[in-house]
Amino acid sequence: MPEVPRDTRRREGLHAAWEGFIVALVVLNLALILFDSLFSLAFVASSLERWLPTLTRFYAERIHARFALIDLGFVAIFIADVLIGWAVAIYERRYARWYYYPFAHWYDVLGCIPLAGLRWLRVLRVIVLAVRLQRLGLIDMRRWALYGFVNRYYQLLLEELSDRVMVKLFTRLQQEIGTTDDLARRLVDEVVRPRKEHVLADVSRRLQAMVESGYRDNRGAIEGYVSHLIHTALAENPEIQRLRRLPLGDRVAETLDDALADIARRLIQAGVDGLQGPAFQALAGNLSERFFEGWLQRDEETDLALEELLVDIIEVLKQQILDRRWSAFVGPPLPPSPPR
Repeated sequence: MPEVPRDTRRREGLHAAWEGFIVALVVLNLALILFDSLFSLAFVASSLERWLPTLTRFYAERIHARFALIDLGFVAIFIADVLIGWAVAIYERRYARWYYYPFAHWYDVLGCIPLAGLRWLRVLRVIVLAVRLQRLGLIDMRRWALYGFVNRYYQLLLEELSDRVMVKLFTRLQQEIGTTDDLARRLVDEVVRPRKEHVLADVSRRLQAMVESGYRDNRGAIEGYVSHLIHTALAENPEIQRLRRLPLGDRVAETLDDALADIARRLIQAGVDGLQGPAFQALAGNLSERFFEGWLQRDEETDLALEELLVDIIEVLKQQILDRRWSAFVGPPLPPSPPR
């Protein structure tokens, strides 16, 4: 736990002492409210009268008969506590605006209202006191079993709420896609087309890397395949067959076969080496741009297919969110899977 500065520790200690005093008054007030509510029941009052007659008469005459005034005395102390706390918060500049305090301490403000349902909000002062003691390092709530239990279900609640919000947003988005006619146009004009240069550059770079790596790793097989094609073409050519019947014709045909194979290999090598040349880059850029513009051409079937694709993608995301596994999060840990 980080070290708390001395001034801060003194200030937090004073606040904690005052919070402890108010919490004691809250506990006393709520205990009196609970006991007085039970005392109003006839069988409880008669039972106490039978067991403790003197104390029962004293409580009935001095406290129960004046309980409204006694409770108003507690309320006056709690109102004074709110006003003092507000003044201290302004002095310490605890909030960005002076009027933020009542909203940040809404439970204190509502707890001052002498209504049965609102009185129990005063119990939240116990949480405030625990937080101050946590800051002072006197307690560590993170080690409490109650804190672990509350935090566990608090995280579960946040997960459930966030899942429902996301599903609601995705459903609304699907409805917007189905009712919007210009969605495909906006996607093309506002998303795809502004990134045209980057897309084409990335596609060109990837194709160039694929061709270079493919040729480098399979150079022998490519050259062997081209040589085989040339040899087969020459063997089936009738002019070459007649040439072989002449004296030294076989030697000339073989020389021609080797020369054509070498020319083909040099052309392939020159083509691969020329991928980075300006002429090929210009040609590739022109072809890529034409391909890109042709790909972006829209019609009714294309728009419908794009909308269906987006709706299906969003549906998959919704199912992924709805496929919650918080039951395993809440329950005991699952046993390890047996080895296969």
